[in-house]
Amino acid sequence: MLPSKEELLKYISFKTSRSGGKGGQNVNKVSSKVELIINIDQAVVFSPEQIELLKNRLSHRIDQEGNLHVIAQEDRSQLVNKERSIIKLINLLRISLHVDKVRKPSKTPKSVIRRRLENKQSTAMKKLRRQKPHLD
Repeated sequence: MLPSKEELLKYISFKTSRSGGKGGQNVNKVSSKVELIINIDQAVVFSPEQIELLKNRLSHRIDQEGNLHVIAQEDRSQLVNKERSIIKLINLLRISLHVDKVRKPSKTPKSVIRRRLENKQSTAMKKLRRQKPHLD
């Protein structure tokens, strides 16, 4: 189960810096880029199975210290980017913690197999009757 936003905020730290992109001269003055950092191992809201699952599935986003980094710099406002980074983290966790149901293999019923073979046989007979008779 996914932890709530309030529970996650206890283990999250934010780092801000100047971002590129639109904003004109504002880009040079304001630190609007937000980097969200959460240490997966220290977050008590995750069970040990969930921690292993996150480490496996998000290994390309986790650094050597075990910190998961999420960056948001789309907007000119630091506050909006902070909210976007939290939303990105929650979506990332939702996707990473999703476990597919185990598929039960099913057997094709004998009636379906019999019906398919009968259809094949009737189609073959239909085509056979369309041919000109052979004069042997």
